[in-house]
Amino acid sequence: MVDFTVAIPTYNGEFRLPDVLEQLRSQLHTETLSWEVIVVDNNSQDRTANIVRSFQANFPCPLRYSLETQQGSAYARQRGIQEAQSDLIGFLDDDNVPDSNWVVAAYQFAQTHPEAGAFGSLIQGDFEVEPPQEFKRILPFLAITERGSKPLCYQSQKKLLPPSAGLVVRKKVWLDNVPKHPVLIGRVGKDMLAGEDTEVLSYIQQAGWEIWYNPDMKVLHKIPVWRFEKAYLIRLFRGIGLSRHVTRTIGVKPWQRSILFLAYMANDLRKIILHLVKYRTQIKTNLVVACEMELFVSSLMSPIYLWRKGYLNKRKRS
Repeated sequence: MVDFTVAIPTYNGEFRLPDVLEQLRSQLHTETLSWEVIVVDNNSQDRTANIVRSFQANFPCPLRYSLETQQGSAYARQRGIQEAQSDLIGFLDDDNVPDSNWVVAAYQFAQTHPEAGAFGSLIQGDFEVEPPQEFKRILPFLAITERGSKPLCYQSQKKLLPPSAGLVVRKKVWLDNVPKHPVLIGRVGKDMLAGEDTEVLSYIQQAGWEIWYNPDMKVLHKIPVWRFEKAYLIRLFRGIGLSRHVTRTIGVKPWQRSILFLAYMANDLRKIILHLVKYRTQIKTNLVVACEMELFVSSLMSPIYLWRKGYLNKRKRS
């Protein structure tokens, strides 16, 4: 029986993956644990497979390579779930460097919180270039998660969930509650439609499982300078906004959806108007303000966009 599985979805991670594997090779206090690492190659076109092979010869636990050719991080995570030999699966992206006790901290938290269907890490940014102070309010959208020094249970009414980076899930909880064919699959090519991690966790939370934040699981998220460029950030916030109709309506009965649709539309319009009133002279000059406006407008357009692109029909089929 394997106690813990680390699954690392990666796409063209040749230069990012080594730091993650090196840190996993140096994990502390795992002598009494039976654990494994699976690198899920999401159809990479670089030397990712060779990198994994180079680490396999000298690794403290089984290190396996798995190829998932269907593009999208949702498919890569599904592959990790299927291949894991443990009921506890910790996901790390290929730019997430875990603390030296991340594995044991994750395993111990699962033992003391059996009601937790999933729980996330404390994620700090490892910035290639330190971002301006004003960027602080949009950093959570880059999977930076610092919610204090004590464990925290996410409340469903607050509509706040952790990112998939540094996330631990129970395999049985995932298999019992997450559809095999999710609506949102992650960013593919130029399509920045996001929200696949929120979709998964929403299903788990709707089923009655608790979702937690565990500050003892620390992760450094490497963020290159190009992620602060305007073209990238605007596309990122557009993709987050356009996905929101899916995550907002999980667990909602069909007869409630039209009411909820109108309520969210009114709230999105309110946010847009307030933002315009407050920042009308900064929309074109302040990148943070522009990102927030893109999020509000894209959230308003989300149901129309998803319907026109066929995503809502995909939900019906699943």
